[in-house]
Amino acid sequence: MSASSSNSASHEPAASSSDKRELEARGKNKNQDETKFTVPFYRLFSFADSTDVILMVVGSLGALGNGLALPLMTVLFGDLIQSFGGASDTHDVLRRVSKVALEFVYLAVGAGVTSFLQVACWMATGERQSARIRNLYLKTILRQEIAFFDKETKTGEVVERMSGDTVFIQDAMGEKVINVIFAILTGSFSLGQIAPCMKAFAAGQAAAYKMFETINRKPEIDAYDANGKELDDIRGEIEFNDVYFSYPARPDEQIFSGFSLFIQQGTTLALVGESGSGKSTVISLIERFYDPQAGEVLIDHINIKEFQLRWIRGKIGLVTQEPVLFATSIRDNIAYGKDSASVEEIRAAAEIANAAKFIDKLPKGLDTMVGEHGTQLSGGQKQRVAIARAILKDPRILLLDEATSALDAESERIVQEALDRIMANRTTVIVAHRLSTIRNADTIAVVHQGSIVEKGSHTELLKNPNGAYSQLIQLQEVNRDEDIKSGPRLDKSDVWNGSARSSGKILSFHHSISHGSSGRHSGRHSFQLPVGLHVGVDVQDSTYEKVDPKIPPEDSKEVPLRRLAYLNKPEIPVLILGSVAAIANGVMFPMFAMLLSNVINAFYQPPQKLKRDSNFWSLLFLVFGGVALFSLPARSYFFGIAGSKLIRRIRLMTFQKVVNMEIEWFDDPENSSGAIGARLSADAATVRSLVGDALGLIVENITTLVAGLLIAFIANWQLSLIILVLLPLLGLNGYIQMKFLKGFGKDAKIMYEEASQVANDAVGSIRTVASFSAEEKVMEIYKQKCEGPTRKGIRLGIISGAGFGFSIFFLFCVYAAGFYAGARLVDSGKTTFGKVFRVFLALAMAAIGISQSSSLAPDSSKARSASASVFAILDRKSKIDPSNDSGMILETLKGNIELCHVSFRYPMRPDIQIFQDLSLTVHSGKTVALVGESGSGKSTIISLLQRFYNPDSGVILLDGIDIQKLQLRWLRQKMGLVSQEPTLFNETIRSNIAYGKEGMATEAEIIAAAELANAHKFISGLHKGYDTLVGERGLQLSGGQKQRIAIARAIVKDPKILLLDEATSALDAESERVVQDALDRVMVDRTTIIVAHRLSTIRGANVIAVVKNGVIVEKGNHETLISIKDGAYASLVALHLSSGS
Repeated sequence: MSASSSNSASHEPAASSSDKRELEARGKNKNQDETKFTVPFYRLFSFADSTDVILMVVGSLGALGNGLALPLMTVLFGDLIQSFGGASDTHDVLRRVSKVALEFVYLAVGAGVTSFLQVACWMATGERQSARIRNLYLKTILRQEIAFFDKETKTGEVVERMSGDTVFIQDAMGEKVINVIFAILTGSFSLGQIAPCMKAFAAGQAAAYKMFETINRKPEIDAYDANGKELDDIRGEIEFNDVYFSYPARPDEQIFSGFSLFIQQGTTLALVGESGSGKSTVISLIERFYDPQAGEVLIDHINIKEFQLRWIRGKIGLVTQEPVLFATSIRDNIAYGKDSASVEEIRAAAEIANAAKFIDKLPKGLDTMVGEHGTQLSGGQKQRVAIARAILKDPRILLLDEATSALDAESERIVQEALDRIMANRTTVIVAHRLSTIRNADTIAVVHQGSIVEKGSHTELLKNPNGAYSQLIQLQEVNRDEDIKSGPRLDKSDVWNGSARSSGKILSFHHSISHGSSGRHSGRHSFQLPVGLHVGVDVQDSTYEKVDPKIPPEDSKEVPLRRLAYLNKPEIPVLILGSVAAIANGVMFPMFAMLLSNVINAFYQPPQKLKRDSNFWSLLFLVFGGVALFSLPARSYFFGIAGSKLIRRIRLMTFQKVVNMEIEWFDDPENSSGAIGARLSADAATVRSLVGDALGLIVENITTLVAGLLIAFIANWQLSLIILVLLPLLGLNGYIQMKFLKGFGKDAKIMYEEASQVANDAVGSIRTVASFSAEEKVMEIYKQKCEGPTRKGIRLGIISGAGFGFSIFFLFCVYAAGFYAGARLVDSGKTTFGKVFRVFLALAMAAIGISQSSSLAPDSSKARSASASVFAILDRKSKIDPSNDSGMILETLKGNIELCHVSFRYPMRPDIQIFQDLSLTVHSGKTVALVGESGSGKSTIISLLQRFYNPDSGVILLDGIDIQKLQLRWLRQKMGLVSQEPTLFNETIRSNIAYGKEGMATEAEIIAAAELANAHKFISGLHKGYDTLVGERGLQLSGGQKQRIAIARAIVKDPKILLLDEATSALDAESERVVQDALDRVMVDRTTIIVAHRLSTIRGANVIAVVKNGVIVEKGNHETLISIKDGAYASLVALHLSSGS
């Protein structure tokens, strides 16, 4: 079976309840699997360079110094006690206390500097090392062989690791390290504060395991391996010598068994045959995407394994059927073909590929952004850009895998002429169905079940009328004869006659294959004569130009904590228990202060009273210790449960919201799949820190503050007020610090989402990246996108450090001022020694408890930015919402469609008019075919009918009712869409077909749909049948096989309206005949709209409408339109026939 060489754009399915359950189950399994394995803590720092080592050493010394500040404070505290208790008179107290207060100021300066160093250095090195790990991970991913992507990883997993896991690693090696050092040195009372940090270490170690495992994985085919031969040039002679091969993801299915083939240098070889026979596999082996299990592939008599991989790929140009473009400009996409290509070279390549004309019409020309997977261009436009990219490379060997299948007749003819010119003196391998593409090849090889059953030139092979090639040509001739017929096929019975006429030829094709092939039995296909167009967005020679950019979600207003708490509503009992534990914990500091002040006072009592009081206070200390032993772990445990459930809920809610957004939202580059993946992965996890550890600390700190103030004011209100006046300095410092951090976190998040999109594009299009040896280029772009956030992260560390340093400095200064003020009050007789200590200790302990939340500042700033991003999605109302149940549902649907005076521009390209006053009527049960040049607006009609977009003016009526008044979910269920580039999900074949009926299809319905789509036979031939996984975007199946599954998916819901957007373009002549027959059967009594280039597909339509420049220029049946001299339709037919003759 042939694996398609490229990917198509993927659209998410609506999040049904089964999707949610599956998502939850996967999340649980993933977490269970990955927490089993962790890396040793020291290995987190294995990618540190000399600068990082210096930063870590300085940061650790700073943490040591800061940790010593509190023990040193206890020494000064002892001196204070002596000053108050041991002084001979009140004047002596004031003198002694003034001296100790000055020492407190010195300690404040030292603690401020060391705390700045600890935070700034550790945050900076955490940012630097996590950036390095991201880069290394992507570099390692890009150098892996293609089999790794087939079996071991998915694009989503890579994005999740790069955006989510590196955050955990950064936390574990950044700000959390300093908290531990600080807490240990502060003494056992603060050891409880380590708990959240130890949790971060565990998460970081688990996250690092899989990433480090990938980083250390040695690829079997290494793009970065500098070893191997590099010749001056190659001649381009290719030889397959007794090759045995099966795809690593499907080792039980043998593709080649002793396959041999020789291609003379400078000649053109065309491979034809059924889909899944192994044609594209030949191209994959020449590109060295895979290595054969036995035998060898030779270029110029040298085993391809002996060449330096990047060098040999540099000599090979590849153009595939489904072109892969990156989410950047047209210029950058073409430039992938050659390093440091000049604008002149890029323009020349575009000219040769017949792309210059449509590019010049775009407002931004070569600088036009193509959108994710090139969705802002039509299929033909994408293909021409891909051909220009290959032309720029100027390769010695050219591999064309259905390179012109997406082009209309005119473009196909011009591009084919261009390809013919550049094929001169190059070795060219063509995989094709179209006779027009292959007839001039020097050699044509018919591949069947992994073996070559016939070989020769077009003329030589036609001499054997019973040969496999002759049968394939005759099948095409049937289509061509019927194209030329003047009579339109209006009667459905003619469909059956057409099928009967060709059935003998189909049988004789199988008969001729059985004589010429020694291969295994196969029910697969693949020979055709198409002129295709793309799947979804049809562009009138235009593309995305961003006018009036929208405010990104990150600029949304800050989300109040109560909204997050509301999302945690189901966990209220758990949160209450956690809050009780936090309150118990919060009371500890002030109560400890009260106990301590009483103990100090007791030491200056008579011996008898001292003994009695000390026993009592000691017992109370034990009681408080016992309470603390349970309250701290309980707080972490209960808030941890609530936080974990919140993450899952936010991810499900956000994903459900995303899949219900209108298509326009996805057109915005800010909402690319990479950015959305990063938000679902990283942002949801980051938000947890607000409800997890942070919410617990907020409850605890409020309790501490209230209890501290109460104790202090009861003891002495004057001294309490003096200290309280100074405390707002700490609050102001914290507020300024948070404002700075919030700004930095927001900017860095947007830029990291851009970097995620680069990684997402590259991994999703790994075959294209590999074939153009573009790994270094991708890495360069990725590093550029990461540079900004990394620099901002380091600056964020410096600001955090400065804020933390100032808060520590102010804290000790407040102590100094407070004691001095207390001494003055004692001196004036307004308070006593014991009450001064009670006030001071109550407020000091409260301040210590609250200042510890400063260490959470980096977390809470990230979390606030992340929650704004998440809630921006949750709060946004989709303009066209399929989850909205309002709207009419018709009891009986006839299927009459009417477009009345419709005008339309794509929302992201408001300067380009697609339709201007377009009107079209489609009667119930009739078939209308839309034809025209690529980019004329045909597929846009289908997009408007499906309500992917709403028209700017005019209405679209279904049975006389405006479709905007109908319930959207019901409307779409009544329509079956089959696109040119089929989108399959990374599930089983059964699940993919069942998607058509919202996953509720029975086994009998699935098999019936597959049989109708001519897919049951090849599915049954697979090792796992309907349980076969199709791979990411259906990569494990050939193009034709993917298309038949997509057709089965549309058929299974038994739609009243069929929308066929080049539905049979990927099929060979034989399968196209059978599938067209199947479609003709399901089209009976259904309203059908066909977008097509192929005359064989549209000739039986009741009405053919020619679309040009967004208006319908001609309308009528085939016979009427063909008779209009110099008419638009007659011209298209003439072009089609000349290219196929």
